[in-house]
Amino acid sequence: MEPIRVVHSSDVLCVWAYVAQVRMDHLAQEFPSEVAVEYRYVSVFGNAREKLEERWRDKGGLAAYAEHVGSVVAKFDHVRLSPEAWTRVAPTSSMPAHLLLCAVRLLERAGLAAAGAQTAAAWQVREAFFRDGRDVSDLEVLRALASEAGLDVGALDAHLASGRAHAELARDLDLAREQDIRVSPTLTLNDGRQRLSGNVGYRTIAANVREILEKPVEEASWC
Repeated sequence: MEPIRVVHSSDVLCVWAYVAQVRMDHLAQEFPSEVAVEYRYVSVFGNAREKLEERWRDKGGLAAYAEHVGSVVAKFDHVRLSPEAWTRVAPTSSMPAHLLLCAVRLLERAGLAAAGAQTAAAWQVREAFFRDGRDVSDLEVLRALASEAGLDVGALDAHLASGRAHAELARDLDLAREQDIRVSPTLTLNDGRQRLSGNVGYRTIAANVREILEKPVEEASWC
C-alpha cells in the first residue's frame, strides 16, 4: 500500500507551526510507513515587520505582538521563546528562509543531503528565531545555520544563484493559491479533500489519518 500523502504548509515565522512541529514528529513515529509528509511553505509573514506593525498598531505594535507570541509559547513545555523575538529582533520577511529551505529540498531530492534534511533545517530555522532570537531574514544568518547543520553551503548558494530555489518556492506558493491555503500550519490530506488548519490537536490529526487508512478505497470520506 502506498503511504498516505500529507502536505504540511506553513510559514517558518508562524508561532503555531513552531509549537505544533512536535505533533508532526509524533505522526511520523506512529505511522512510519503509512504516512509521507511533504513540507511546503506559504507566505503569511512574507512582509512580516510592516504587516505586523500595521495590524497591531492599535494594540501596542510589535511589542504587543511579541507578548501575544509569548503567551502562546508559555502554554507548551517543549518550546522556548527568546525575549528578543519580535522585540529587538523582528525579521523583515520569511521569504529568505523559505528560499534556503527550498534549496535544501533540492539537495535532498538529488541525494546530496540526508533524508529529512529539509525538515531538520526548517526546525533549526524556527528554533534559531523563536528560541535563540536570531534574525532568520538575514542571509548570512541562514548560511551560518546551514553550515552548523553540516549542509553544503556552496551547493545551496548555487541553487539560490541559479533561480532553482526560487522556482521551487514559486511552486509552493502557486499550490497554496490554487488550494486557497491562508493559514499556517495547514495539513492537506486525501488528495485535498480533507484539510486541518491552525492549532489542531494531535488526536484530530491521527484520527483523520486513520480514517483514510481504514476506509475502503471507493468509499467517500465522512470527515
